[in-house]
Amino acid sequence: MERAVTWLWPEVCPFCGRASSQGICASCRKKLEDLRILDPRCMQCGKPVRRAEEEYCYDCMHMKHQYDRGCGLWLHEEPVSTSIYQFKYHNQRRYGVCYAEELCRCYGYTIKRWNPDLIIPIPLHKKRRRKRGYNQAAILCRELGGRLGIPVDEKSLIRKIYTNPQRLLGHKERRKNLRNAFGVKSSFQPVPTVLLVDDIYTTGNTMDAASEALKKKGVEKVYFLTISIGQGY
Repeated sequence: MERAVTWLWPEVCPFCGRASSQGICASCRKKLEDLRILDPRCMQCGKPVRRAEEEYCYDCMHMKHQYDRGCGLWLHEEPVSTSIYQFKYHNQRRYGVCYAEELCRCYGYTIKRWNPDLIIPIPLHKKRRRKRGYNQAAILCRELGGRLGIPVDEKSLIRKIYTNPQRLLGHKERRKNLRNAFGVKSSFQPVPTVLLVDDIYTTGNTMDAASEALKKKGVEKVYFLTISIGQGY
């Protein structure tokens, strides 16, 4: 069905919506290069820092994370923010192919160095999953796993509690909102290293809560990868 839709409709740029045979159009490609997160960046979460001698961003200096390390591809600004919104809420699932291609192109070597045994998406609560119809993080995982030859596990990590959307909350409320929100099924066989995938990283509370649940079940290291990184505290 997905392939049939592609035949019937022209390929469009995921960032401006205009027809583009090469996916990301030249104009948006230039804008994206300006939003690409490059060194110097935080050694923990990958957010940009001002000076090379700064090892950690303000967020990571003031908070102990449960995950080991991670990175995002772009700053969460236009046109990235609108593109992800369309991907997440308006059924633009095909955008996931483009995001995965860019993530592999820019972070393929990093992922191989982390050497994850599994790729796991940040799960949606079943109520939200039914309402939306799909989990955007799972789409990314399938695309990444296929390109990198790494198994994907969409079922073991679950969201036990239906929480308020994180984007509506402040930092303290975000942490409280996610307390004990994630669980791991008893059938899960622990592996040494997991790569968590989501669309946006902001304060790290979601990654921390998911990482804590996985480590309690025996996972030794948890890394993360996101399309974008947003403003923190």
